[in-house]
Amino acid sequence: MNLFIKNQITYNYKYNHSNNILRKGSYGLKSTSFGRLTKSQLVFLKNTIIKNSRKIMSSKKPIKIWTQIVLNFNLTKLSSEARMGKGKGSIYTQASFIKPGDLIFELESCSHQQAKFLFRKVSKCCNLKLMLIKR
Repeated sequence: MNLFIKNQITYNYKYNHSNNILRKGSYGLKSTSFGRLTKSQLVFLKNTIIKNSRKIMSSKKPIKIWTQIVLNFNLTKLSSEARMGKGKGSIYTQASFIKPGDLIFELESCSHQQAKFLFRKVSKCCNLKLMLIKR
């Protein structure tokens, strides 16, 4: 962890990386709108990429996929019959709030046409506006 000293007070940085630069792959899917992604939506988008990448694989090298989203919010829900003042409720899923410019997926070992095809398939399934970026 990096330490930042300001007026003799130390602060710890939890996340010392930005989430808008391609780090591992050559192509990326970047958000251009605000939104929320739950755990099930993220798994569905990743499965969509995996399923459609099998259709377009021309070489024997599989397409590598990295998820760049950290699910850092727990969403809770009470039952519909509970009265006021009965506590917070149980956790029903995890989520992450997405800002414009956040990188969602990174892709490696695919051509530009294959990345465009996967981008079109994922953008139809996603409730966010996405943009394809290249290194």
